[in-house]
Amino acid sequence: MKWPGQPEASADSKIPTIVAYQKGEAKYFGAEAREFLEDEDYEIARWFKLRLHPDSMKLDRATKSLETPPLPPGVSLVQVYSDFIRYIYRVAKRFFVNNTPSGQQMWNRLGNQIPIVFCTPNGWDIRQHAVLTDASIRAGIVTEGDADDRLWFLTEGEASVHYSLAHTQTISWLNKGTLFAVMDVGGSTVDSTLYRCRSRSPLILEEVCASACVQAGGIFIDRGIREVLERRLNGSEYSDPESISLMIHQFEQKTKRAFDGSQTVNVIQFGSTKDNDEEHGIIKGKLTLSCEEVEEAYLAVIFSIADSCNTLLANYMVPYLILVGGFGESPYLRGQLRRILGERGTEVVTVEEPSYVLFSLFKEMLTLLIRKKAAADGAVLWYLTELVEGRASRFDYGVLNGVIYDANVHVGYEDKCYIQQDGSKRIWTFEILIPKDTIFNDQWKRSLSSQILLFESAELSSQGTISIGLFSWRGNGPTPYILDPIQRAYCYRPASIAGLEEFALFKADKRIFLKSAKVSRSSKTGAPCWIVRYQLELSFKNLKLRAKMRWSEKGVERAGPASIIPITQL
Repeated sequence: MKWPGQPEASADSKIPTIVAYQKGEAKYFGAEAREFLEDEDYEIARWFKLRLHPDSMKLDRATKSLETPPLPPGVSLVQVYSDFIRYIYRVAKRFFVNNTPSGQQMWNRLGNQIPIVFCTPNGWDIRQHAVLTDASIRAGIVTEGDADDRLWFLTEGEASVHYSLAHTQTISWLNKGTLFAVMDVGGSTVDSTLYRCRSRSPLILEEVCASACVQAGGIFIDRGIREVLERRLNGSEYSDPESISLMIHQFEQKTKRAFDGSQTVNVIQFGSTKDNDEEHGIIKGKLTLSCEEVEEAYLAVIFSIADSCNTLLANYMVPYLILVGGFGESPYLRGQLRRILGERGTEVVTVEEPSYVLFSLFKEMLTLLIRKKAAADGAVLWYLTELVEGRASRFDYGVLNGVIYDANVHVGYEDKCYIQQDGSKRIWTFEILIPKDTIFNDQWKRSLSSQILLFESAELSSQGTISIGLFSWRGNGPTPYILDPIQRAYCYRPASIAGLEEFALFKADKRIFLKSAKVSRSSKTGAPCWIVRYQLELSFKNLKLRAKMRWSEKGVERAGPASIIPITQL
């Protein structure tokens, strides 16, 4: 498949995530948009994936200081994603219709049933997925009614393991019980996952522990080389932004892909024979950089990648690590990782990307060499085979729970107690529903301990929802036990505690409890009130966390729906 703006001899499945806007309207995308990077008549949206990364993915040493380019005036992040998704979908549809016999008829019949798989960084969760869902609906590729059924969110790590095992020359080393890691080193993220082979035939894999995801990758090398060039060309007539951007593009296309650390001279071919500035190392349109200058752009990123990988593998003897991804093709990165991981007995295995031969039925045979993208190709393989049956949670997840105060357990915290409307003395705790490294599969279920809700008589029959906050503990050390809550309607939220993050709400219509509620009196006011007892049940299906309410109604067990509403950061 050839994307608009690609050279005629190219059919690269990978395109730049760039959108060129004019007065808030998207005009050009991908390779075509790159032509307008320095054009003052266009506003450029680029590197916008970084704007969705949670703080947990950012590392101080290499990437936290990266300044993300501003979005065009009046254009929101959701709009950029919506415009870009609409463009990708439109081009893919056109290619299918024009290159498939009876393509238009097939699309008319099946187009609104096509499953759409988004490959996202390991570190993303339902908040980022909610942004992509909203953008997809705005783009018109799904509707609010069918988005939940047609949109799938697959981690780049899981897509990469399907890709790597399909294209590795041999998997004779893979036996039942074998541990191995897969690292997908892309443009802005590095996703690493540790797997155990549960079965050789049929091939079944399971995640061993929480996957790793850090903000590091190829664009940070480009950022580093920009700093080198700006310093090197200070005072040169070629120090203008347009010339430096052209040099960086040429560096990314050629020099970076060939650099392995052995070259004493590294050439960036950016101009013609008329471009000369010997004082600054430019001769006949070529800028020469030393090995040390190029290495400078790599060092912090290599450190972040190696540190993330060593943390993932710290407690395990892992004989193999499969390296994939666009930046994973870097000879320098491969050499450095082989050296660093070799010290702990881990062999780095690379995947040689295949060439695909396409034949025209009506013309002479045409051969195209297509550079594949591990995540995209792996997503297709995942949808067809789904080798992974167990996935590990990355953090502790839970809810606030008011439990009966026990002076023997809650020593020193009596001042944090409160009196429930039923007269009981309670204290707030953080109840973990999903411990870190929990292995999920489609059979997994977990129920919150029995909960109590109290309403004034008129409240229960009125319209409204019950909201329960879902938190993740991302801090160091044990999860905090006691919290000092701030009460809001039907929902208690904790005071600010570093590392404890509310990222979603469980919501249910409170009227489902009408027949199960029992009449009581408030110990505070003496007024009549309703007491409701329920359990919140979680399950995992189709890569998504699901929730439902369970309660007893005159001795009969009942269940009702509960929605999981992400709290987005936008």
